[in-house]
Amino acid sequence: MQKAIFLGIAAGCAAAVVFLSATTGPLLARIILYLVTPLPLFLVGLAHGWTASAIGGLAGSFAIALVIGPAVGGVFAASEAVPVAVLTYLALLSRPAVAAGPDVDPATGIEWYPVGRLVIWAAIISSAMSVAAMLLLGPDLDTLKVAIRKFIDEVLRAQIEAMGAGKPLEEEDLTRLADLGLYLLPALTALSWMLTVLFNLWLAGRLAAYSGGLSRPWPDIASMSFPRWAPLALAGSTAATFLPGYPALAASAVSGALYLAYVLLGLAVVHYITRGQPWRPMALWALYAVLLVLNTGVSVIVAIVGLADSFIPIRRARPPPGPPAGPPSRQMPPPGA
Repeated sequence: MQKAIFLGIAAGCAAAVVFLSATTGPLLARIILYLVTPLPLFLVGLAHGWTASAIGGLAGSFAIALVIGPAVGGVFAASEAVPVAVLTYLALLSRPAVAAGPDVDPATGIEWYPVGRLVIWAAIISSAMSVAAMLLLGPDLDTLKVAIRKFIDEVLRAQIEAMGAGKPLEEEDLTRLADLGLYLLPALTALSWMLTVLFNLWLAGRLAAYSGGLSRPWPDIASMSFPRWAPLALAGSTAATFLPGYPALAASAVSGALYLAYVLLGLAVVHYITRGQPWRPMALWALYAVLLVLNTGVSVIVAIVGLADSFIPIRRARPPPGPPAGPPSRQMPPPGA
């Protein structure tokens, strides 16, 4: 326990240093540092238990509060420490299995918390984070719109005008962009935060498995599924974006996070149904390359595949040719799992 406490404090201090370093320096360096801020907390949590990541979060928040101020320490606690502790706690939940399934370790007969539910929890947390960020930017829509318009005018105006062949933006253009950004910003904020935290959770799990310190078996991510109510939540939140005021912004955050969840589910379906095929590596590389370049259009198609699997079990129609790839606890995961 003492080792876990010490490592947790060390991880929290490392995350705090990365968090503060992400506010200075070149833009690319800041983006990279921001992306990996929760990684130390996830690493220590997956290897030594969620209490280690919680202790690390407290240590990092306290250190930032002492050096910078209580407000920044509170931001670190809310945006990094608490979400990491919650997701690590859920990732390490287990119980004796009552039936076979993709989340059951056949060697021990233990059922671990489903990966799909982890993704949904990440969507819920990221939605709450996005709404909280909107409230901090502006307690009412008018104040928030002014903040967004100022951001567009000071940060994005030059890039937008360059994309428009140097045509200057008029006041009406700025107003329309601010109106559009008002309802897109919550979704984009939730989506980006969720992508960041899930990437760090996956990367920390891989690193812990390679080092032999992962406290649970590597999950069969390609077999993940969502709760039955998830499609209704996506439909309801999308419809609620037409409401007036902050309820529409909250609905935008939820729909953006759930949209990303179904993109991930669609990718899981593709990974599952291509198992055992000789052309699988080339197909997956091509899919991710196209997804990176074309982004929105391809992501919609992938999300539809994930959503369709909720009603038409595509993966059940084509079982994998062999047992799901994945390492047992404290063993190295094979590539391509």
